Amino acid sequence: MLTIENLSKTYANGVRALQGINLQIPRGMFGLLGPNGAGKSTLMRTIATLQEADEGSIRFGELDVLSQKEEVRKILGYLPQEFGVYPRISAAGMLDHFAVLKGITNTRERKAVVENLLQMTNLFEVRKQYLSTFSGGMRQRFGIAQALIGDPQLIIVDEPTAGLDPEERNRFLNLLSEIGENVVVILSTHIVEDVSDLCQRMAILVGGRLRLASSPASVIEQLEGKIWRRVIERRELASYEQDLTVISTRWAAGRLEMHVFSEAPLTDGFEPVDADLKDAYFSTLHNTAPAGETVSSTSTAA
Repeated sequence: MLTIENLSKTYANGVRALQGINLQIPRGMFGLLGPNGAGKSTLMRTIATLQEADEGSIRFGELDVLSQKEEVRKILGYLPQEFGVYPRISAAGMLDHFAVLKGITNTRERKAVVENLLQMTNLFEVRKQYLSTFSGGMRQRFGIAQALIGDPQLIIVDEPTAGLDPEERNRFLNLLSEIGENVVVILSTHIVEDVSDLCQRMAILVGGRLRLASSPASVIEQLEGKIWRRVIERRELASYEQDLTVISTRWAAGRLEMHVFSEAPLTDGFEPVDADLKDAYFSTLHNTAPAGETVSSTSTAA
């Protein structure tokens, strides 16, 4: 269990990246959603011991994350949103180097670890290729391979599927799902579908504050009967926004499909729709979603 209490961070330029975050993250896949600038990456870097907090605490089991950084790094796997690699080195060679840094000094053991990770991430056949020749999806799979060295108990992946094509995205998410069965995996993203597909627990950050913490299923259930759809002309949107809570719009067959949050039934061409996690996310951004569990909610999972 990862326990975060009253965590705050303000940068030198005055940006309040985190404001009193209270959150408990159990074993399994945990989704952290939020728009750009919500504070997700700041929270991830702080958990990963890469930057200091101004106040608050983080504990992982018996470890104090903020003061026992070296101990935390021994059981941590981290895939940042952007990570650099030496271009003129093979995947196998780079993983071998990372394994040494993780303290795996026995040559035979290290070779077995590297080969297993290459097989797991479907990179064994290209293990001798330079990393500079890898596609975006291959680089992401290499990134998760390096994050898994040493059998980490806490894994953090920051925007892992951004820029991947649908096939690579599915392959990557399947891999994460398998990994997340027995350890804590935090998936930080702005792609709602990734959380919907993988995570049993989730939280939404907005403007450095924790807006919601619950399960996707629970949040969606509380929106049932409250999401309405209508297809309109683009010029009509402003008038609807004056009178209704428009949570999202998208183009459909050359016209604008509008989703509206309303607890009362809507007529005049509106039809009810089954809520999904996108509706829950946009409702939360607009301060209209049911609160679900309180932002300091806990779980008995271990």
